[in-house]
Amino acid sequence: MCGRSASRGRCKCTSACKCDAIMVAFKGVWTQPFWKAVSAEFLGTLIFVFLGIGSTINWSDKNNPQPADLVLISLCFGLSIATMVQCFGHLSGAHINPAVTAAMVCTRKISLSKAIFYIIAQCLGAIAGAGLLYLATPSDVAGDLGITTINSKLSPGHGLLVEVIITFQLLFTIFASCDSKRDDVTGSVALAIGFSVSIGHLCAINYTGSSMNPARSLGPAVIIMKWENHWVYWLGPFLGAILAGAIYDYMYCPDAECKAHCKDVFSKTTQQSKGKYIEVDDNKCRVDADSFLLKPGIVRVISTDEKKDKDPTSEGADAENSAAVRNSVTEYHHNSTGKELPNSQR
Repeated sequence: MCGRSASRGRCKCTSACKCDAIMVAFKGVWTQPFWKAVSAEFLGTLIFVFLGIGSTINWSDKNNPQPADLVLISLCFGLSIATMVQCFGHLSGAHINPAVTAAMVCTRKISLSKAIFYIIAQCLGAIAGAGLLYLATPSDVAGDLGITTINSKLSPGHGLLVEVIITFQLLFTIFASCDSKRDDVTGSVALAIGFSVSIGHLCAINYTGSSMNPARSLGPAVIIMKWENHWVYWLGPFLGAILAGAIYDYMYCPDAECKAHCKDVFSKTTQQSKGKYIEVDDNKCRVDADSFLLKPGIVRVISTDEKKDKDPTSEGADAENSAAVRNSVTEYHHNSTGKELPNSQR
């Protein structure tokens, strides 16, 4: 009976702990501003996909088809994004792109829980936008509904490279334009982002259809049910977006917190580069030794009166010098908790 009660107690505790962990992970989800932001992502992506893909529909006579107007398509996609950024930026940040959301997560701009809901909303909005356009367009004109495809002269690898590059320039523009540390941005952020989308389309429409946005490719693919090389339009934008965010935020313009974190990480890496034997001042050894160790082990503390002329662990070290150094050190054996053990327990 006691065993059953104990096991039940453990189960309840485990379930409660799991629930608490989930609640912490999704902190802030159950609020009105959160769902307002998620709905803004859904609506913004719906409108963007409807307007953008609508510009790709070719209404010319089938007997005398006209080539697609690349400038028209590029401007429509770019200005649509600029408009959505202006409309929904204050509500959700106006990502309207799963790749943008992924980059924001990797640079700690938004939480993982918010990113999950954002991406779901963006994908559903893109499908809804493509579906509404399909309903509003005659079947003999709709065609492939502006689906993104790789040029027949290119391999999927080439298409992947193009998507990485054009998404990289888009995300780098976003990070540079929205950098709160800059005081020299005087133009319109929305237009800068919109023009970067237009530039990507002008360059890459003939290569891959110029997606830069997995949701934009997903919407018409679901409606038309055509999935050829669809993975390119997810992997390419995600790689380009994360790479751009990481380079801008951690290399070119890191904030003070990021600098401190990187300095701390590299400092510890340097200290650990020679293994688990670490030199520290004897007056600090008992306080700081554990903070220098990643794993429990032996700390060799060098006396401040006797300095090391050579590293006894390096190749070719003088044997006599190594013996002298070993005689001048005090060994502290640590258990798994890092505490010093008496000689009787060593």
